Amino acid sequence: MNYRESGVDISAGDAWVEAIKGALSRRAGELPKSGGIGGFSGLHSIGGGRSIAACTDGVGTKLLLGKALGIYRGLGQDLVAMSVNDLVTCGATPLFFLDYIACDRLDAAMTGEIMEGVIDGCAMSRCALLGGETAELPGIYPDGGFDLAGFAAGIVDDGMIIDGSGIREGDVIIGLKSSGLHSNGYSLARLALTEGGLKLPLDSAPDELGGETLGEALIRPTRIYVRQALAAAAQTEAFSLRGMAHITGGGLEANINRLMPEGLSAQIEYDAWERPGVFALLSRGGVQEDEMRRVFNLGIGFAFIVPEEDSDRLIGFLSELGETPAAIGRAVNTGR
Repeated sequence: MNYRESGVDISAGDAWVEAIKGALSRRAGELPKSGGIGGFSGLHSIGGGRSIAACTDGVGTKLLLGKALGIYRGLGQDLVAMSVNDLVTCGATPLFFLDYIACDRLDAAMTGEIMEGVIDGCAMSRCALLGGETAELPGIYPDGGFDLAGFAAGIVDDGMIIDGSGIREGDVIIGLKSSGLHSNGYSLARLALTEGGLKLPLDSAPDELGGETLGEALIRPTRIYVRQALAAAAQTEAFSLRGMAHITGGGLEANINRLMPEGLSAQIEYDAWERPGVFALLSRGGVQEDEMRRVFNLGIGFAFIVPEEDSDRLIGFLSELGETPAAIGRAVNTGR
């Protein structure tokens, strides 16, 4: 059972990003210079030694789960988290967030819950909710159908940008726990757990979940890592923070490799932390280990990369913030 069978093709998505890069390169002289296509966020210099960082994302088919459960508030937090967690990977401080809600018809109770969650997420990341758009599009969306998109912008001093260019062979990867699936892989999760595979009802409580229902485990909101990331980025005298990665679709290796200089790649030790039970359940539902690693965060939602001699100091610092960080891998030479 794999992601492509559920309707999502990661390889096609990667190819599409490369196609966008190609289109931009062919018309580079027509646009103001910027950087970051394919990264976690884009950067644009505004002069004075500072740059604006910006990104956009959605919540994906987790929306279907929210609709099935009638629980919408966490989807608003998911929406903010998916953008601000990307934004801070370069060291940018979030400034503001905008939302876009599209639906067949306005359901004030549902969208009100979503907006409460958006406000929750903005408060957690100390990010202003600047505005948004709600579009009623009957005929485009089915009855009760809706979609969410979010947009975040932040600011960073040019001398403080963290882009992975300083990563060296042997650097240590430190991971922070996720709260579960976050907002990625839900098409495959539904195929394995509810629509096919195990065919479990959302109110069931499989042994792997330790008394929690399947619906509770799957709807849990995405963690927001802004506070931890910015606090670590500010500790320039304590350790050299060379890279940060938000672990979204594509799993640990693909997301961390987005930072790696040519010739290096992430080598992950997948037994270095305890996975939440939902991943054991997905495995029982028919998702093989290699596909699990390719699609899901497997219990690590955010990663830092530091020199080996700084790793203990970073782990200690993150522990003081209330985290339970783990050394999960290294940057290794690929021989290319």
